[in-house]
Amino acid sequence: MNKVAITGYSDTKFSSDDIPIESSMISAVRLLFEQTSNLGQKDIDVVLTSTNDNKKYLAPIVSELSGIAPKISHNVENLCSSGTNAAVSAFSYIASGLADVALVVGAERFDSPGQVLQWDDSRGEFKHPIFWATMFTKAHKRKFGTTNEQLAYVSAKNHRNALDNPNAYNPKKYTVEEIMNSKKLTDDLRLLDCSRPCTGSSAILLASEKIAKKFTDMPVWISGIGQKTTSASFTKNDLTSIESTKIAAHEAFTMSKTSPEKIDVAEIHDAFTVCELMVLEDTGIAQKGKAGQLVSDLYNTNNKKINPRGGLIGAGHPLGATGISQIAEITRQLQGKSGKRQTENPKTGLVQNMSAAATSSTVLILES
Repeated sequence: MNKVAITGYSDTKFSSDDIPIESSMISAVRLLFEQTSNLGQKDIDVVLTSTNDNKKYLAPIVSELSGIAPKISHNVENLCSSGTNAAVSAFSYIASGLADVALVVGAERFDSPGQVLQWDDSRGEFKHPIFWATMFTKAHKRKFGTTNEQLAYVSAKNHRNALDNPNAYNPKKYTVEEIMNSKKLTDDLRLLDCSRPCTGSSAILLASEKIAKKFTDMPVWISGIGQKTTSASFTKNDLTSIESTKIAAHEAFTMSKTSPEKIDVAEIHDAFTVCELMVLEDTGIAQKGKAGQLVSDLYNTNNKKINPRGGLIGAGHPLGATGISQIAEITRQLQGKSGKRQTENPKTGLVQNMSAAATSSTVLILES
């Protein structure tokens, strides 16, 4: 199996702009070409697009508009984890020898059709994601004594981290008290516990070991991959744990021959504040019931180890771009190119991206 590296990346500004999704994707592709040395259109074998706006022939359209004629092109749609699913598909093409270079670009609009599914309509008025999130929150509070203050630290930390991310959607600093007193959506969920849908795009370039050094002197290697889908319906026995993430993390750590203790920096899918706590616990970065304390410690010491770009809560959540933006951030971190949000000398990073009440998860391990 060929080794695969991330050799380039780009992000556009996440916003509420009303622009066509093709235009958003092309902006990210143009930035990637501008920022990647020695990259030409003829170098690219694979073009994959990631979005929930899947009524278009987007991968070939983006290829044509970018002057690329790839061997392989198609869209990947898996709700909020479309981006990492597309990256794993690109990895597979290269690892198998079917391609040497793959461009993955993800984008979404603020009005994405993926926010509420036809599949969810059976739940009537409770079809919005805030309702499964509040169930998770209530269960975590009951089982582990998690407090509103600990949940608010997740949001406060990620909003503060986003202040150093020039592409973040509406970055603003909030105090823990402001978050706890923000508009109440359900008994256990407040407005500032939630990520926001937005318009935005991100792109990454993957390359085989034999060609990676053409594009960068600092390739970042994908050393571990784990994926798991447990169901399509919202069916969970333990509302305090994400089974798909636990399994995916175990697979990724096994493949990379590393462990949670070795993770220096991580991008976590914090669609809601409780999700960050659950993921930290289910990846093994924090002990069960201890993630709330870990996050408050990170906040109080201004440690950017978890969600340095601001996470989904701070940076925004354009569904098809989110996983790709997470990968781009960990790559920057491992290259030491994250500016004011740079963590101290990271060597190993983790990306966790999930969909639909965490019924599907992807975990990636990246190493410098």
